[in-house]
Amino acid sequence: MSYSYNQSVNAAINRANALIDYNTCNDMHQAFESVRQTLLVDDSLTENERNEAIIITSKIYDTYKIINNEGTKRICENCNQECLATTYCELCVRNYLKENFSNWTSGNDAVDNLIKECQLNTLEPIKTIEWIPYNHLEDIKYLTKGGCSEIYTAIWIDKRYDEWDSREQRLKRIEKPGFVQSVILKGLENVENASLNWFEEATAHLILSTRCSEIVQCYGLTQDPSNGNYMLVLNIMDIDLRKYLQQNHKQLTWKERIYLVYYIANALAQIHYVNAIHRDLHSGNILFRIGQSPFISDLGFCGPADRPLKSIYGNLPYVAPEVIVGKEQTFESDIYSIAMLMWEISSGRPPFNNYEHDYQLATNIVNGIRPKIVPGTPLEYKNLMEQCWDADPSKRPHIITLRNKLSEIYQNSSDELLVQPEDDSFETENYNSSNISSTSKLHYFENLPSPRNATEGIILT
Repeated sequence: MSYSYNQSVNAAINRANALIDYNTCNDMHQAFESVRQTLLVDDSLTENERNEAIIITSKIYDTYKIINNEGTKRICENCNQECLATTYCELCVRNYLKENFSNWTSGNDAVDNLIKECQLNTLEPIKTIEWIPYNHLEDIKYLTKGGCSEIYTAIWIDKRYDEWDSREQRLKRIEKPGFVQSVILKGLENVENASLNWFEEATAHLILSTRCSEIVQCYGLTQDPSNGNYMLVLNIMDIDLRKYLQQNHKQLTWKERIYLVYYIANALAQIHYVNAIHRDLHSGNILFRIGQSPFISDLGFCGPADRPLKSIYGNLPYVAPEVIVGKEQTFESDIYSIAMLMWEISSGRPPFNNYEHDYQLATNIVNGIRPKIVPGTPLEYKNLMEQCWDADPSKRPHIITLRNKLSEIYQNSSDELLVQPEDDSFETENYNSSNISSTSKLHYFENLPSPRNATEGIILT
């Protein structure tokens, strides 16, 4: 994940996080102290870099104190109320935003209320959700079609909020010379026809994006005046996991692969911690900035706002079998998606990549067909992956158990490269990428059998 413009600082903080021993660190206070101690003895950092890393870690610690409403409080010198943050007052930030409610509007009361609710839950200046007028965006260019929405790049003229000025009692935007705030614009379909439940879910997920640094940051919402479509304004990323693996598969060690899975699981743990479900995990929405750890994007509400009944929305190879047959998304269905990502990270290619995303593939998944284990996969990794893709959701590990086990495997793993098997069916260059969809879509399946684990036979993917 990104903490600094300095890649060495980012890498050091990420390494320190991956080395947390969850057997001895029983709460967030001990976990952050573990990170701090690791940074203090990290010889790869200069003194200035080490100081920056410690300051950043302290700010993250402040955020988690606010999220959990625990830790040492202080009396704010301005509002005279108790606050948890040390470099700003979260109460002053929220009051400032509230006092400015009358200075903006989207023109849609439901959208306004969504943004206001997010602002009243602001944790820190840089995580403020805003209404961003479309004319405050420039150099807008079409990028791609992703799932149910079109995606554009743009430059945000105003730039995001950066800090709280306690003397002037206001939020200040980035003033870094030469800094250009590049963003992604992701369309939201049929918001005008969305149900109240969709707006409640959208609010919850936007708030979640401000709480979890492992989720691609959302700066707010805008509206294209040419067609009336609402759009998310998101931090721009460089590459998704699918393309990253295509480019780097042969260079990745097992330790690096396990590191990737650990960070994805750790991000999902933050989502589950606040009682939210992702609903649409696949390698097209695990994103990277160069030199940084992965971020999760596209939480489930990014599907169509008016999704028909009895339909499922997702990237079929990553959808849990119980969801395919019509059951609700759960924490356990997210774990199944992690299993597919574990396989993809081990093999360097998407699961079921040469199969159409149709009724036959849905039937195979429900009947227990899973991708063939890559030769040379570490035994502990293999066993954990198989637990995660069990047809019985109750037999899949809890996300904390999964994360902690991955941390343990990571710490005990070697830097050996994955040995490419002689069987060229596993060569990443040989898969037919034209058949692959890295996006999600609506599916309708009826008359499927109950999910089960396969007792014999397996299809190669």
